[in-house]
Amino acid sequence: MTYILNLETATKNCSVSLAADGKTISCKEIAELGYSHAEKLHLFIEEVISEAGISLSDLKAIAVSQGPGSYTGLRIGVSAAKGLSYALQIPLLAVDTLASLAQQVVAEDGLIVPMIDARRMEVYSAIFNSNKEKIREVQAQIITEESFADISETVYFIGDSNEKVKSVVTKSNFVFLDNHIYPSANEMSGISYKKFQEKDFVDVAYFEPYYLKDFMFAK
Repeated sequence: MTYILNLETATKNCSVSLAADGKTISCKEIAELGYSHAEKLHLFIEEVISEAGISLSDLKAIAVSQGPGSYTGLRIGVSAAKGLSYALQIPLLAVDTLASLAQQVVAEDGLIVPMIDARRMEVYSAIFNSNKEKIREVQAQIITEESFADISETVYFIGDSNEKVKSVVTKSNFVFLDNHIYPSANEMSGISYKKFQEKDFVDVAYFEPYYLKDFMFAK
């Protein structure tokens, strides 16, 4: 049995899952305005390990959401992941935050646009096909009436910025899923297991989160 611990801290959602052979067997998460990641992350790690009846030494790898997202959140998650990977001498896996967010959409056709709020009318976005394959890389994108206007297929938008985006882009082929959906460690399980099988590891010493933009202090 291949146990992988998945950590997702790129947004307000502090999320931890334990997966066995790519299937989530335990998940703990909470989304709070105050970003309680520093307080909750290690508690959630202990809880998912305990619920599964295993120990940290049974883990085969640690996976962490690599961003884009909150500077502080990403730093907390990556620091924890690096510490566990180094201490347990097991591989570190980096999972694209928007790729795992896209996993929450069930669609037989059309395109999927996962988005993470980047303040004002800016979002971090990418485009995936219905097979969850990325067809446009991650961008820091200013949303205007012309955004995605050249797409004639059905577009499924998912993320914590849907409310502000749907007030600007209004084409009839745009479908906005529930507001305030965050990336979750639950959807990291299949991605991290595939990366483990392919030995797609990152260097513990040199890996850095994918911030996409320079850090700016909130005003």
